[in-house]
Amino acid sequence: MAATTPAIEVVGLTKSYGDHTVLAGLDLTVPQGSVYALLGPNGAGKTTTVNILSTLLAPGDGEIRVAGFDVRSEPAGVRAAIGVTGQFSAIDELLTGRENLRLMADLAHLDRATATAAVTAMLERFDLVDAADRRAQTYSGGMKRRLDLAMTLIARPRLIFLDEPTAGLDPRSRRDLWAIVREQVADGVTVLLTTQYLDEADQLADRIGVLDGGRLVAEGTAAELKRQVPGGHVTVQFTDAAGLATAAATYPRAISNVPALTLQVPSDGSVAALRQVLDGLDDDRVVGLTVESADLDDVFLALTGHAAQAPVAQEVSA
Repeated sequence: MAATTPAIEVVGLTKSYGDHTVLAGLDLTVPQGSVYALLGPNGAGKTTTVNILSTLLAPGDGEIRVAGFDVRSEPAGVRAAIGVTGQFSAIDELLTGRENLRLMADLAHLDRATATAAVTAMLERFDLVDAADRRAQTYSGGMKRRLDLAMTLIARPRLIFLDEPTAGLDPRSRRDLWAIVREQVADGVTVLLTTQYLDEADQLADRIGVLDGGRLVAEGTAAELKRQVPGGHVTVQFTDAAGLATAAATYPRAISNVPALTLQVPSDGSVAALRQVLDGLDDDRVVGLTVESADLDDVFLALTGHAAQAPVAQEVSA
């Protein structure tokens, strides 16, 4: 794959089941070496998209290239270039952690020496050395998820699909997985992530696409998306009511809180907007100022009409 070739190129992707349309002309471009987060309410088509891009599901119409390969005519090339961690674990619970990893190494056609070294490295990186020779059915939920991701990475794919990778994990396990994702991207790996955890997209993604009704309804960095919706503001704290009243007259769209001596001025969070607010204030009557932008919850609700819902799953420990 040439350095300028996107890791994923999708134009006009459709997918229907009878009269039910899941994807209605999806356009998507993911640059190499980046994290792209696909957000959307339940049923938006996120998992369908991943299954098509990873050759697990036949597409309808559209042009789809993954790692430079056409998913229809060159599926073997796609499969050789990618790794997939789905919503549900792919581990064999009757095998040990080491055996699961060795099985994946054999499926990837790694030679014996390379496979042995890769298995050892993955057990160490994912903190599974002590449990390596126990059956996976004895692992906690967090350990199973780490093993599942280790199995995805053992063949060192350059493009990884992570479909709801941290659903049900406890906060520490989620942070551990985030760290692993960042390490992979620093090494040049591309990641397509689907999630309903908005903080996960905010933490990891270089770009975010909001999927609703089978189409991307918005796309950009987290900061760009937040600026698209109302909700950002600057809150100014005043020394006295007179200073508050004077400023309130200057900003008619602002909201005054007289008992608290604060004024909330709508703002998109940009430097230009903040400078405009500061230029209209009397410094001698201001004792504090905070800037708050809309968050991804606001974006999600404004763009899809749905509040974000984290996957319903029992929290599991590491």
